[in-house]
Amino acid sequence: MYERRNVRAGVFLPPHHGNDEDVALCMRRDFELVDWLEHLGFAELWMGEHHSGGMQIYGSPELFIAAAAERTSRIKLGAGVISVPYHHPYMIADRILQLDHQTRGRAMFGFGPGMLVSDAHMLNIKPEQQRERLVEGLDVIVRLLDGEIVDHDSDWFSLREASLQMAPYSFRRPEMAVVTSKTPIGSRLAGKYGLGILTHGGGDVAAAWKLAEEAGSAHGNQLNRDNLRVVVSFHLAESRADAAAAMRFGLEPWLAYLEALNPKSYADTRAKAGSDPERIIAARGGLIGTPDDAVEYLEALWEKTGGFGYITMTGTNWMDFEATKRSYELMMRYVMPRFNRANAQRERSFNWVHERRDEFSGANQAAIAKAVSEGGKS
Repeated sequence: MYERRNVRAGVFLPPHHGNDEDVALCMRRDFELVDWLEHLGFAELWMGEHHSGGMQIYGSPELFIAAAAERTSRIKLGAGVISVPYHHPYMIADRILQLDHQTRGRAMFGFGPGMLVSDAHMLNIKPEQQRERLVEGLDVIVRLLDGEIVDHDSDWFSLREASLQMAPYSFRRPEMAVVTSKTPIGSRLAGKYGLGILTHGGGDVAAAWKLAEEAGSAHGNQLNRDNLRVVVSFHLAESRADAAAAMRFGLEPWLAYLEALNPKSYADTRAKAGSDPERIIAARGGLIGTPDDAVEYLEALWEKTGGFGYITMTGTNWMDFEATKRSYELMMRYVMPRFNRANAQRERSFNWVHERRDEFSGANQAAIAKAVSEGGKS
């Protein structure tokens, strides 16, 4: 019998919303989506922080978490991620602490340097400063959450005898993760502080994790693959044709956004895939297809990476809302049970009954015939 896995499913919302839609209605839809994801059994949802470009509409994932937590009771809610260079680290730590208590431990916190150069430009932060400030700021955040009294002088913030007035609700800290992409900084930070990792399935997940483990060992931290989150783009339907057709809703607006953010990435994607939705998503490490395709993809990803604790689906709004909800339902109804081998015992029980069907049926018929012949006499 296959060894059962315990991989949990999550969703990462950048989020992407077309610039032709009403913002308030987009937000209401995101809250409805959280309700749906909890109903389906998703373990967690992450919400991004962005300040320009028009398509990613949340400047404060913490505010989204606070509202979504009041609508739900089980699903964990993450800031994915807090752009550390854009905030005073003390204020980040204090907001984390409040949300940890306010959600009774259901809030999670991811950290990154900030994805959009346009955001940093408006704040007069140079791109080469962003990762340095992530490293510096995260160190202070962790120390504060661990109860230290911190003095710190920097070219962008200062602290004097700074401490948090409460201990975290979660022991010993709230759940925290670092995003990794094109540089080793995220992996090293995860290892240094014993944090989780959010990384893209299209990248070298195994290398990112190996580097984190090495950094963890150097700092006395034993990392656990249960805290490795692999982010992928899955868009599922009953057939590949249906899934590809559903992508017409939001793919082109997203490609226009990609071109505005990263012309080279856009050009590379178009050169590899043209206008074909399946090829476009495949070129970026994702999948448009059926639950069977998704299981096959995940099995290959498992072998490639060496294993992970979460598979985190990117919520791109490339499909309309009903198709999006159906995609998530197919993921939880058919993909995760097969990938985790959760129904192996059910299958064993069915096979056992099926193999002995003649024996069991014959015994049952004989018992019925005996009862009839005896006329109910005892």
